[in-house]
Amino acid sequence: MSALALSMLLSLVSAVAYAGGAIVQERVAASSPGQRFAPLRRLGWWTAVLLNGLGALLHVVALAYGPLSLVQPLGALTIVFALPMAALFAGRGAGATAWRGAVMATVGLAGLLSLVVASDARSLNDAQRVLLALVTVGGIVTLMAAARAAHRHPVVRSVLLAVASGVAFGMASVFTKTVAVDWTSGVSLDDLPSLAVIGVLATAGMLLSQASYRGAGLAAPLATLTVMNPVVAAAVGIVLFGESFRYGTTGTALALGSGVLAAGGLILLTTERISGERRPVVAAGPLAEPAVTEPAEQPPTPMRVPPQGSGGVAHRARPPLPYCPVHGGLLVPVPTLERRRSRVRAGARRVLVRGRQTPAPPARR
Repeated sequence: MSALALSMLLSLVSAVAYAGGAIVQERVAASSPGQRFAPLRRLGWWTAVLLNGLGALLHVVALAYGPLSLVQPLGALTIVFALPMAALFAGRGAGATAWRGAVMATVGLAGLLSLVVASDARSLNDAQRVLLALVTVGGIVTLMAAARAAHRHPVVRSVLLAVASGVAFGMASVFTKTVAVDWTSGVSLDDLPSLAVIGVLATAGMLLSQASYRGAGLAAPLATLTVMNPVVAAAVGIVLFGESFRYGTTGTALALGSGVLAAGGLILLTTERISGERRPVVAAGPLAEPAVTEPAEQPPTPMRVPPQGSGGVAHRARPPLPYCPVHGGLLVPVPTLERRRSRVRAGARRVLVRGRQTPAPPARR
């Protein structure tokens, strides 16, 4: 097997591993809503961590055997693999709108990454690393605050957390490249702060991605994360590492078009999820009856006890008559109070009214 074919195979397996990890994360988030970031006691969450780690390892090995212009676009197939895998293993099929959004995001991302030209390997100085770390932390904290403010809109909150996760993973890739360039001339202890930043950003990206799947399904958070991760890394590479687009002005225009296409796919996935949440539930059948809400359970009616020596019998107080409007709703018949019949006994008339015996008026002769 040639090095190019091996690189393609490793990239595809890496995309499948990432897709499997995303599906497991979404299922863990759906089954444990009280644990937002790290359900450490769930075996499924650790399985997702292992799958994501395997995907990252295979991606790095694929980069060692193949060019960046081939490996990076193949990594965008994670979205396409995740939808049928979710339908097959988790029973969560996606609609036509979700498929269109996923394909648009994948094609746009693949086109954008295929146009990026890598430059000669260069590293960042200490001032640039500190500034980049501070800007990254500030951006992630801002996105988390915005997600917290949008807690009443689960899809918007999840997309913001997915953007923050993509930023964390993308910047972790930037620092990883910087350390790799430094280690070409020998391993040095001066890179320990950069390694610590990589560990913090990778952990933050994993926790934020777990939180993004809570209440928003699979497609929208996964597509946002898959697009934002390489886009952020490519943007930093263009600004700080001297990378550029192929074919000059034409390549730049094509890259902008690819970015617009990927953004359109993300918007389509987000709006499809929002519209799915707002869609009313309609009963099956043309003659379905309207839903009638049951009244709240009323407290028991207190017993009315007569004073001692009156000879009366304890009885329940008469409940108030419920009010039921005729116009603007269904007509519900109001229950009437039970009336007891009067009885006439021989020798003296006594009327039984509401469970209490009272002497009757004298009979007329």
